[in-house]
Amino acid sequence: MSKRDYYDVLGASKGASADELKKAYRKKAKELHPDRNSDNPNAEAQFKEINEAYDVLKDADKKAAYDRYGHAAFEGGMGGGRPGGGFHGGGDFSSAFSDVFDDLFGDFMGGGRGGGRQRSTRGADLRYNMRITLEEAFSGAQKTISVPTSVQCNACTGTGAEGGSEPATCPTCSGMGKVRATQGFFTVERTCPTCSGAGQIIKNPCKSCSGQGRTEKDRALSVNIPAGVETGTRIRLSGEGEAGLRGGPAGDLYIFIEVAPHEIFQREGTNLFCRVPVSMAAAALGGDIEVPTIDGGRSRVKVPAGSQSGRQMRLRSKGMPAVRSSQVGDMFIELAVETPVNLTSRQKELLREFEELSEDNNPEGSSFFSSVKSFWDSMKG
Repeated sequence: MSKRDYYDVLGASKGASADELKKAYRKKAKELHPDRNSDNPNAEAQFKEINEAYDVLKDADKKAAYDRYGHAAFEGGMGGGRPGGGFHGGGDFSSAFSDVFDDLFGDFMGGGRGGGRQRSTRGADLRYNMRITLEEAFSGAQKTISVPTSVQCNACTGTGAEGGSEPATCPTCSGMGKVRATQGFFTVERTCPTCSGAGQIIKNPCKSCSGQGRTEKDRALSVNIPAGVETGTRIRLSGEGEAGLRGGPAGDLYIFIEVAPHEIFQREGTNLFCRVPVSMAAAALGGDIEVPTIDGGRSRVKVPAGSQSGRQMRLRSKGMPAVRSSQVGDMFIELAVETPVNLTSRQKELLREFEELSEDNNPEGSSFFSSVKSFWDSMKG
């Protein structure tokens, strides 16, 4: 079978410029790449055909010979092309494809030619766990913390080089940060083993930081804790993390808040709960009790006569504030009626007398035992 015209193969006109030929090849390569045409049995042959065509037409000497003699320029020793050369069909795939490798797969390999270069590396983010009291969470606080971290080396100002000298371009990757190797139909990029992807090497490392551009140091930082924070709140301090490698930007510091349990108050969101013990007599007779509030104040609460354990009363806007909001939660008082202990003989005598006189004063007990009697009667039946 006779070969197709190379311009037709690429879908380009005979007078196409080098840029136009490259664009045409790039379009065809994307369209016919075998990895994208697994259902097309002819994709590989077509892919080789466009690479053969482009390998000839991208070279000025070969293109001139082809424009004059066509395919015959590379058959039977016609010459043309480079001196002593001669093209024997099939095409130099690696040579042709590497010219547009970055255009085709730049999105997957780091953004095109030179994408692997990393003259500096961003520092790592750091985490600091901070424990605060409920009072501090209520009012907000200013805390000073000491963070062990890496900071920029003052001796070399972060370059990693001694005496103000500049890092040199890595001879292995020519500053690319990556090296390429051709394996069959594919060109593979790997991180340069000499410079570890930095694209530069330091011939005279700084003695203070051993060429890292950063040193270990404890730093004192002031942290503003906003009112209303709760356990799990995260505060981000931009640029206060680990220093970057060789002058790279610093990472961030994340403060994770834990609010310690309180001996009086329990918290649920913006609401507070306080369990207040009251005497049996106070619960029965009713009256006023004084309870604490999270702001350090006191509030008087009226206990209705005949209150039972577990009864709740609400104090509006006496809870926790919401973070960066005007909203304030409520405080709930839960009564815990106490049974007296260590009674004297006289107290026992009075309670027995009270028990004899209070047959109709226990509505909950009367209801319960009435239900129990009905249950037992139904079991007998």
